[in-house]
Amino acid sequence: MKRYWLLFSQSVTLLLALWFVVATLKPQWLETGQRPAVVPVLESTSPAAAAAASSYRNAARAAAPAVVSISTSKAPARNPYANDPWFRFFYGDQAESQPQTGLGSGVIVSPAGYLLTNHHVIADADEIEVQLSDGRKAPGRVIGTDPETDLAVLKIDLERLPTITLGDSEQLAVGDVVLAIGNPFGVGQTVTSGIVSALGRNQLGINTFENFIQTDAAINPGNSGGALVDAQGRLMGINTAIYSRSGGSMGIGFAIPTSIARQVMEAILRDGKVTRGWIGVEPQALTPELAAYFDTELREGVMITGVLQNGPAAQAGLRPGDVIVSVAEQPVRNVAGLLAAVAALTPGKPARLDVVRRNAHQQLQVVPAQRKAAVPREQ
Repeated sequence: MKRYWLLFSQSVTLLLALWFVVATLKPQWLETGQRPAVVPVLESTSPAAAAAASSYRNAARAAAPAVVSISTSKAPARNPYANDPWFRFFYGDQAESQPQTGLGSGVIVSPAGYLLTNHHVIADADEIEVQLSDGRKAPGRVIGTDPETDLAVLKIDLERLPTITLGDSEQLAVGDVVLAIGNPFGVGQTVTSGIVSALGRNQLGINTFENFIQTDAAINPGNSGGALVDAQGRLMGINTAIYSRSGGSMGIGFAIPTSIARQVMEAILRDGKVTRGWIGVEPQALTPELAAYFDTELREGVMITGVLQNGPAAQAGLRPGDVIVSVAEQPVRNVAGLLAAVAALTPGKPARLDVVRRNAHQQLQVVPAQRKAAVPREQ
């Protein structure tokens, strides 16, 4: 038995020594041959499909055909001295003024040929020519304009018109991808991309009712009236203006939301104009200083600093110092919100105003009048 144990011990010692030598000099001999599984990265889609997934080609393809180029011309004002021989002798051809021309963009929103653009694109134009992306041209006829939102509705008479899908601009959020499509500088249809930089921009002095989408997608002269679309190619806004010190894009552009454009278009197509409510007040943002002066604890709402004598608001009992917190059950948080809420009222139809007077809540019934149309500004 002792002999077997000695033989076993010697065998184990020899095997351990052999293992040590092999592990030191040839460690690869000790590998079992099983390697970690390598999972190949396979293309699950074709190269074209992969490229499409990482681009916005489908959005551009869906929206671009419905974006048009608009050319306008205006007959020159005749110089009163144009027939004076001495005037023509000294000034020659300068005696005759040159016709004024302009470029802009538009968006076809109906197979019947209705399209949206900016009021300032076609303001005072004698002739309007609309050119589609497929090269077709047609004269544009003005159906109606709304200078207070800087929107206009035109109509062209062509068959097989491409149309854009109207999106819900109320669902936009800061950071969403958007594309701007138009005809900048007259070079031809151009698509630029960016994101929604801000929402609800106002007090810019561009028009009366301001609630702009701000974007860093490149917008330049000639883009006015063009489309701002989302990543699915749905219309989210009408490109209107830029902030620029050079005349070109600086990454701050503004578009009118589709929610506003839809309301204006429907009113123009239904009534030929946009009818808005008016109550005759002078509103001001509720600042901490005003709140302290009028001894109110409110932090949201619009302070009324003036009421037109015998106007709708005065007849309803509204007084300077009152804070309007809602109009027709719609909350009001700032001056722009109050203007929009009052404008949405139907003239002659009573509406409820929720106000706070000296920290006491009151409800007033106001019968709005019709807001007078604004005089178009020089563009």
